[in-house]
Amino acid sequence: MASIIAKQELFPIIHDMLERAIKPLLLQRLREYPAVALLGSRQCGKTTLAQSLGGQYFDLEQEPDRLRLDLQFNGLISGQQRVVLDEAQAWPEIFPRLRGAIDRRRDCNGRFLLLGSVSPALMVNVSESLAGRLALLELTPFLWSEATSAESRNKLWLHGGYPNGGFLQADRYPQWQKDYLALLTQRDLPNWGFPAAPATTMRLLRMLAASHGQAWNASRLGQSMALDYKTVNSYLGFLTGAFLLRMLEPFQRNIRKRLVKSPKMYWRDTGLLHALLNTPDTASLIAQPWVGASWEGFVIEQLLAELSARGRQYQPYWFRSSDGHEIDLVLEMDGENWAFEIKLTTAPGIADMQRLDKAADLIGASRRFLVSQSSDAVGDDHRGACNLDWLIKHII
Repeated sequence: MASIIAKQELFPIIHDMLERAIKPLLLQRLREYPAVALLGSRQCGKTTLAQSLGGQYFDLEQEPDRLRLDLQFNGLISGQQRVVLDEAQAWPEIFPRLRGAIDRRRDCNGRFLLLGSVSPALMVNVSESLAGRLALLELTPFLWSEATSAESRNKLWLHGGYPNGGFLQADRYPQWQKDYLALLTQRDLPNWGFPAAPATTMRLLRMLAASHGQAWNASRLGQSMALDYKTVNSYLGFLTGAFLLRMLEPFQRNIRKRLVKSPKMYWRDTGLLHALLNTPDTASLIAQPWVGASWEGFVIEQLLAELSARGRQYQPYWFRSSDGHEIDLVLEMDGENWAFEIKLTTAPGIADMQRLDKAADLIGASRRFLVSQSSDAVGDDHRGACNLDWLIKHII
């Protein structure tokens, strides 16, 4: 089977670019599929990563690039260079043409790399026109494993992982995040079909920040905004599809206990969360009553994003019984249940591990980990107390 990606001379690598964990998986998918869609939130680094692989680049939000692609399309699809289409959701008319081009040369892989800022649920044309013809991958803001220094890791929780939001230049936080959210509410979300007015959207984002790490209650939030719960849930689905929020569904199996059945809501990037909650520095963060929920969401996002970047298959949940047994993160992975309890402490105790064991026994978890900010890790690959760095290096 022919594969465009095998022609290494066409795709020079930018060596001074920070390496992204997903890059090997992206290259593998390009070898296996005619097209790959690399999705993720605005400004998370999709364009930089795509351009490091080479090819003909088009920004489909720009009318001149649309015209250039239209005029050059027949020549491009008969050539050997990869075609990179940035913000592909901005020009739906291109998808039927891509389908035809792929079907005419189905034995040639790695031809098209699509970049998008919304999920397939919102980017309807991907699922309708290119089903079975492309692989879907998600790029997140920078991850723990991608931080190259202790300083950048120390700031990652506060600033989040957006390249220009403090990860590369600490003084950009929190103004960059505020500008980023303002642009989303005023331009991007309305362009993608989000129905609320910008002022309403910004108010909603602040209320969602205050609800970070809590069991989801659409009715309660809706009452605060004079909206019905159906409208609130539709807004939440849209913001989840824009890669701003993550919903953890409750773990529900044949357990002889009453279980909490509401999902949990988290902001995916803690830099955006902290900016919305007016938290300018680490000292202010540590002083907040919600700091434990912030740390919990940060660890969960890092674990799930690291797994996805490596192509691991998993299903994430959270667990709480009516009598108080709780697990912050449950993963169904590799035929096992994994249980993670996350504590904002440098000195976890035996009681913390005992509570995790009791809850983990209820769901039959064969692996269980107490994750904290401790400097040492104890235990093994099935049961232990560790920090985030150890967990990512030894488990994921």
